[in-house]
Amino acid sequence: MSLSSKLAYLRMCLQVFFSTLPRAVKSTYSAVRYWIWVGDAGLQQTDGCSGAPTTSRDGELDPKDEVLSATTPTSVNYHFTRKCNYRCGFCFHTAKTSFVLPIEEAKMGLKLLKDAGMEKVNFSGGEPFLHDRGDFLGQLVQYCKQDLQLPSVSIVSNGSMIREKWFQKYGEHLDILAISCDSFDEETNQLIGRAQGRKSHLDNLHKVRRWCQQYKVAFKINSVINTFNVDEDMRENITQLNPVRWKVFQCLLIDGENAGEDALREAERFVISDKLFHTFLGRHSGISCLVPESNQKMRDSYLILDEYMRFLDCREGRKDPSKSILDVGVKEAIRFSGFDERMFLKRGGKYKWSKADMQLEW
Repeated sequence: MSLSSKLAYLRMCLQVFFSTLPRAVKSTYSAVRYWIWVGDAGLQQTDGCSGAPTTSRDGELDPKDEVLSATTPTSVNYHFTRKCNYRCGFCFHTAKTSFVLPIEEAKMGLKLLKDAGMEKVNFSGGEPFLHDRGDFLGQLVQYCKQDLQLPSVSIVSNGSMIREKWFQKYGEHLDILAISCDSFDEETNQLIGRAQGRKSHLDNLHKVRRWCQQYKVAFKINSVINTFNVDEDMRENITQLNPVRWKVFQCLLIDGENAGEDALREAERFVISDKLFHTFLGRHSGISCLVPESNQKMRDSYLILDEYMRFLDCREGRKDPSKSILDVGVKEAIRFSGFDERMFLKRGGKYKWSKADMQLEW
């Protein structure tokens, strides 16, 4: 047996043994595992080198970096900005920074992702149409579809900043536009924070729906179910709007974002039980485009890339960032993403996401 095979076998044995260890000795195991990994890879660098396990906040190797297996970034959610003009009380990707990468660096990262196997990119925020009045976003959409030739390019927006001239310039390059709408009652939207002043969120929703039809962009709706809308009956409105998908999320708490000491939001008052969430789903079960996502499905089944192009690991109920793909590459950064590929497939994360394949009637 070769040295590398012996090391691989030893790693596997240690991994099985690890689950039986008391918490007090896990840090010792982590150090042993690290040096075995280094020996196998032929590396002689400490933490901070390409692919080395990350450290926890107290400087020790993080026990949750248990599996260092590569994953293909088939579908990536790129939150290139955190700034937003709405104040949704449950938001779990808040305006903690105002940073946005220069566009050439953003394009460089997207090219790295495409080369690593990305087929779909979803641009989100914050509000993605807010930065540079949507032109920054439009250029990235055009680059991904025209230059990278990705099968699917999509956007999630609150709809308030979208103008028809954006569709005229960039609409042909966009496959799916998802508008977030949590209620079809204006007062409820105001209570949630899904509004800007007294402007009508629903008027914007219907206007964008018409533009999607006119400029041949697949229309989608995202709704977060919470204490303010859990008893609402949305069947008539969803049927009328006829989205290709209606993604229904359960309100999720993320420490440091919408819960905890350092959070910019306090979402605890929005959280509903699993039972109430399933009651809402049962009421709307006749809607064929309904795609439900509970907290369990949602937490680890998304590849989230932040404004610095770092993957965010949500396994511990917070967002722990990897190193940037611009610094260490996709293969190394994705090891620390916490991404559960099996759950991604189980929740139907891969579907007909190119508008060319949807056979829609425009």
